[in-house]
Amino acid sequence: MTFSTRGLIVASVLAVATVVPSQVLAQQKVIKSDGSSTVFPFTEAAAADFQKANPDLRVTVGVSGTGAGFRKFCAGETDISNASRPILKKEMETCANNGIKYIELPVAFDGLTVVVNPQNNWATNLTVAELKKIWEPGSKINNWKDVRSGFPDVPLRLYGAGTASGTFDYFTEAINGKAKASRADYTASEDDNVLVQGVARDRGGLGYFGKSYYDENKDKLKAVAIVNPKTNKPVLPTNETVLDGSYAPLGRPLFLYVNQQAANRSEVTKFITYTFQNGPAIAKKADFVPLRPADYSAILRNVFTKRKLGTVFGGEQQIGATVQEILAKEPKQ
Repeated sequence: MTFSTRGLIVASVLAVATVVPSQVLAQQKVIKSDGSSTVFPFTEAAAADFQKANPDLRVTVGVSGTGAGFRKFCAGETDISNASRPILKKEMETCANNGIKYIELPVAFDGLTVVVNPQNNWATNLTVAELKKIWEPGSKINNWKDVRSGFPDVPLRLYGAGTASGTFDYFTEAINGKAKASRADYTASEDDNVLVQGVARDRGGLGYFGKSYYDENKDKLKAVAIVNPKTNKPVLPTNETVLDGSYAPLGRPLFLYVNQQAANRSEVTKFITYTFQNGPAIAKKADFVPLRPADYSAILRNVFTKRKLGTVFGGEQQIGATVQEILAKEPKQ
């Protein structure tokens, strides 16, 4: 399966429908997931493979953004919330007020990728300070010549995540120092395909989104190396640099949040178990940086199977968190 459907507002993975009798489809048990457009390819790949082996079960995969996904999840409308950042305090409060308890499961890593048009032959790398100058609230930087001395006189047009996106939250905190702190005069969308197309058509365009979307569109875009603040060396997002932490500060963990009551349903347990038993292959298929096989086993055994409820992040972002740091903490509601 290709991932050309990533931009759909609600994407149900129904690849098995053509070979399954209609009476069987009518009896299918449904697992509902929604949330991050970044995590969508991972859950879509897991659902497609899972359904081939379990034609009596169906997984719907929505892509409304991390924030909108949590609103649905905390209202009890979905079983699984796909998230490109940890659950925040206000979302924790909403879930608590609605009696929704949850299990936090890291599933892969991603490198938020800063991209430019292939005709851009000057911005091969950017510093965090330069990105901040471009994206900070109130910024009036609208030409490349104002970003760095020596850059050409070319209009700068920006494309980035919508405000309901976990990608927006993570990028703004990592670059501007505060989640949701950003200039507003840019083309914003929770559909990363809109951002891809915008930068691909605009010589002076600059945007950001998850690495998997860049990898899928390398023929249309060019990745910008980010200068590591500690080593002062420009680093491109690769599986190796994201996992070893050198692609800083834009490497990040991705999550599935599972409703506790839903987790007690056999079909949901079966899906989560399948996903973590096949985690490396699913992450590779979705073009994410996989966790180590031992990490997937540990998360399944020690977190999901034991129904450990809550989050280890305390309702806040943690820029640069590793899987080992995440697994070393006990989650709290």
